[in-house]
Amino acid sequence: MKSKKIPMRMCLSCRIMKPKKELIRIVLSEDNKALVDLTGKRNGRGAYICDDLQCLIKARKAKSIERTFSILIDDNIYNDLEEYINRK
Repeated sequence: MKSKKIPMRMCLSCRIMKPKKELIRIVLSEDNKALVDLTGKRNGRGAYICDDLQCLIKARKAKSIERTFSILIDDNIYNDLEEYINRK
């Protein structure tokens, strides 16, 4: 019996490869806005970050999302991510 291949993605903050389902997707929409994509199905270029507050703090400090997508973003995306991570 063949086991199903698990898609792996790299966290843009800690640079560790993890299963896609364990990460939060951030997508660059057509109008060059970074959005949190909880469904993982939104169109656009995607980047992933760990579901971990330390990774988010590190990403915010290093401006990882801005560098990944080569755009300027406001703090709303980081605030949305922080809210989502702290939901537990």
